[in-house]
Amino acid sequence: MTHIARSSLIIAIFFGIDKVLALLRQIIIARTFGLSPELDAFNAANNLPDMLYAMISGGALAIALIPVLSEYLERDGRKAVWDLFSRIVNLSFLMTAVLAVVIALFAGPLVRWELGIAPGFVEQQQALVTNLMRLNLIATLIFSLSGMVMAGLQTNQHFLLPALAPALYNLGQIFGAGVLAPDTPLSFGPVTLPAFGMGIHGLLYGVMLGAVLHLGIQIPGLLRFKFHWSPKINLRHPGVVKILALMGPRLFTMLFIQLIFIARDNLASRLEQGAVTALTYGWFIMQVPETLIGTAIATAMLPSISEYITRGEADKFRETINRAVKTILALTIPATVLLAVGIRPLVQIAFNFSQEETELVVWATRAFLLGLAGHSVFEIAARAFYAQQNAVIPVLTSGYRFVVYLILALLLFRPLGAAGIGIADSVAITTEAGILFYLLNRRYPGIVRIGWTLPRVLIGTLGGGLAVYLLIQFVSLPILPLTMGSLVLGMGVVLPFAWPEVKSLVRL
Repeated sequence: MTHIARSSLIIAIFFGIDKVLALLRQIIIARTFGLSPELDAFNAANNLPDMLYAMISGGALAIALIPVLSEYLERDGRKAVWDLFSRIVNLSFLMTAVLAVVIALFAGPLVRWELGIAPGFVEQQQALVTNLMRLNLIATLIFSLSGMVMAGLQTNQHFLLPALAPALYNLGQIFGAGVLAPDTPLSFGPVTLPAFGMGIHGLLYGVMLGAVLHLGIQIPGLLRFKFHWSPKINLRHPGVVKILALMGPRLFTMLFIQLIFIARDNLASRLEQGAVTALTYGWFIMQVPETLIGTAIATAMLPSISEYITRGEADKFRETINRAVKTILALTIPATVLLAVGIRPLVQIAFNFSQEETELVVWATRAFLLGLAGHSVFEIAARAFYAQQNAVIPVLTSGYRFVVYLILALLLFRPLGAAGIGIADSVAITTEAGILFYLLNRRYPGIVRIGWTLPRVLIGTLGGGLAVYLLIQFVSLPILPLTMGSLVLGMGVVLPFAWPEVKSLVRL
């Protein structure tokens, strides 16, 4: 296996652990809060803190940081890398702290504003959103450091601890959901957990604990690579200037992406109770395969394709992107259909919702699943541009994506409810990914050569989806083993059709 393939596998394994823990977290939360107004408020309160993190340390700076740090590592060595890294970490923390204070001061108006977070909520719910948002900003400050550490370790081709960090974050949230929040103790067989009765605030305290664990698990990686912190910034430093130049467009890219989440909850707050949370669950379910496939491969690829560009190895760059795209399509298209067919019994078993609540989550999930392949290949396309230290094209296409999303969501959310908002997201991301690859192909002709991959995988997917549907509809077995067995059988039907792309993964 190549370095990228091994790194992708490591990342996917630990992302898988993270997603199992995240699923457990969501199950505990669902069984504690249901699709309640309090949980809607909690999910809506995450938007601005998440936006702040994503626009700085978790997104704009982190993605801009890796290509430049990779260049410094290749040219000047690790000491120069850590000097530049320290300057960026200091700057990131100060920027996050200042903006967090501003958001905390104006949290109430931002929640109630007609174009804000949750104008459709009742006054009591809006007050709860405001309170939770202010507390959540504490976790955001911790993440401002943790996100930078993750980027620094990935630059040094170390993926183990950054991949493990999200699992620790979920453990903190599980503690909050299972111990701090419940009024009555939760029991798992012979084990009964204590219950502190903090309600929805206990869930938020778990987020804070998870943020501390997310940072703490990565500290040994910094020690291994002899990180030395310097209390400097110097906005005229050449590396800082280059990173900020890349960050500028990336910041607007992340702004447009986060505005989609804000618009999503703004519109959902005007629908029936539980719509905000149903969209959160639907997004989470779609993100499981997207993270294990698209994010894992793209994260492992970025340092390597950045080095290919630095060394002028265009053929390696082109071939790596092509193989990644074909592999992702061969895995995500079947996953979309199989999950869409088998999702209803899984939601019923996991969350124990009423029939009406189950349908709300199922259709929101199916709507997001339509964009699974688009989200996954977008991860590759965006990083292909950042590897070239070109952040302008992604910001332009992200603006296009936001406009398309907003128009479609406004048209669809009333007649189709939460599912209409999910469909808008899927259409917008898929078209954005297509535009990015069109532009990449103009500069690197042949960078995406799908050939017979798509028709072959579609034939296998049709057979696998049909097998899952027939088994669930006409076989009488307990629902959990039936559903899981049918999904395994469906993947077995698809695998021979996708095997060439699966094998190519080891040569990335």
